[in-house]
Amino acid sequence: MLQIDPGETISTVIPIEEFDENYYLFFLTEHGIAKRTKLSAFANIRKGGLFAINLRDDDSLHGVRLTDGEREIMIGTKQGMAIRFPESDVRLMGRTAGGVKGIRLSEDDGVVGMDVITEDQKVLVVTEKGYGKRTELDEYRVQSRGGKGIKTCNITNKNGPLVSLKMVAEEDDIMIVTANGVIIRTTVEGISTTGRNTQGVTLIRVREGEEVATVARVNINDDEVDELEDEDIVEGEATEVSEATEEQEEDKNEEQE
Repeated sequence: MLQIDPGETISTVIPIEEFDENYYLFFLTEHGIAKRTKLSAFANIRKGGLFAINLRDDDSLHGVRLTDGEREIMIGTKQGMAIRFPESDVRLMGRTAGGVKGIRLSEDDGVVGMDVITEDQKVLVVTEKGYGKRTELDEYRVQSRGGKGIKTCNITNKNGPLVSLKMVAEEDDIMIVTANGVIIRTTVEGISTTGRNTQGVTLIRVREGEEVATVARVNINDDEVDELEDEDIVEGEATEVSEATEEQEEDKNEEQE
């Protein structure tokens, strides 16, 4: 069991079968700093752990992904920007290196999502007030790392800032969790596919003063989750996509106007 210092939290857990020389860990911080290190560099981890990235002042680790060295990365921010670039744009570094700029953030912006791109997936974004949408991957041109990116969602007072960006497949499910502990599970295929410059439709209704805290992708064949009773998953006033058809249609009409 890893011993962590007071105030420190676990950011990501990645299952590893072997420390293959041909695989890499891709790191991203809350301030948009990216780093790529060979997986084999972490083969001999001590009880107290190893330094994996040298964080700059007031920055923290957002997440880590396992890659094969030939993938593309998608990063999203709370102000609705996203950037897509080849992971090779981030040169290989040692464990104690600090990293390079993955995305250039505007004032008061921050990273909310980072994922490795797989073909035949779409970009899913979810906002603080429970709105979300999918967008075709080809709407995001490949750029060089370190830019501001392009708009992935139209942020308004109605939908609120982005809280999550993920790559999803048609057969995936997602679980949406609010800060007050309300959770729903819904199918990805039930979420509308729209363009980048739209605000999305209602995925979960949140109470006044409440907000979406996190979004998790669920493998539809996950037996553990499938065994949960409906009342264990849906509580409070959470509304599944299939139950929000009328509100989705209203949102679509507003976006078209």
